[in-house]
Amino acid sequence: MKKMMILAVMMVMTISANAMSYNAAKHEALFLSDKMAYELNLTAAQYEAVYEINLDYLMSLNGHADVFGIWWDRRNTDLHFVLNSWQYDKYVALSHFYRPVAWKAGSWTFAVYTHYNRGRFYNAHPTVFVTYKGGHNRVHGSHYAHMHRPATHHHAPAVHHPAPAPHHGKHGVAHNDRHGVDRHIAMNNRGGKHGHFSHR
Repeated sequence: MKKMMILAVMMVMTISANAMSYNAAKHEALFLSDKMAYELNLTAAQYEAVYEINLDYLMSLNGHADVFGIWWDRRNTDLHFVLNSWQYDKYVALSHFYRPVAWKAGSWTFAVYTHYNRGRFYNAHPTVFVTYKGGHNRVHGSHYAHMHRPATHHHAPAVHHPAPAPHHGKHGVAHNDRHGVDRHIAMNNRGGKHGHFSHR
């Protein structure tokens, strides 16, 4: 009986060690969402929703079996409501967004860091960064269904702006041609040091 109790405690400790803490999840979700906002030309409302969805996904991971399990499916479903057709197609095509997390050698790895330098941000934090604690992925249906828009044949905006300095690692920054004139998340007020949308 005592051995069984010890084994049960060890299993709980292992699961807890695999689970991502709230603080770790929110900072990883912020970094990932910021890059999705940049690559997919998100509006402010989309940016907020994408952050929430990414945070919920990361907080739901307890081990390698969860990476592409029910929570990954939920993430894709929610994002399908939030993104328009060209944005979702682009999202699926970029593996560091579509498959952002891997479980390797007993720890989490994040594909986005092979494309972007740590600490490099293009936008201010979404307003929900401080207040949202998770939970929208546990409702019946999608919390974001109201954001769904009928599919259109519109493509990414054709206006081009200078790209930021590329990452100097093994991989370059993945760019696309979607920089629109009407920026809804051009709101970085941190002295122009990090904001893609501020004047440098």
